[in-house]
Amino acid sequence: MSPKSDAKTSRSTPDFESSLKSLETVVERLEGEQLPLETAVKEWEKGIKLRDTCAKILGKAEQKVEILMNKGKAGQLETFDDE
Repeated sequence: MSPKSDAKTSRSTPDFESSLKSLETVVERLEGEQLPLETAVKEWEKGIKLRDTCAKILGKAEQKVEILMNKGKAGQLETFDDE
């Protein structure tokens, strides 16, 4: 994959750190402000999507680590398809 296409992928796919930071912001808004019900529900939905994104990214990372731990012990590394 060329660096140019790799940069495109990283821009279109949210990374863990930015998703987590956005989730923290949503939580702070929900906990700290008196939001109108409609706004609070929209923020809640946004938070759920961000939580799911973080969980998906963490799941992929866990799979990669598991593959490296198991296959690395045997001296064989297996490729991981993260799609």
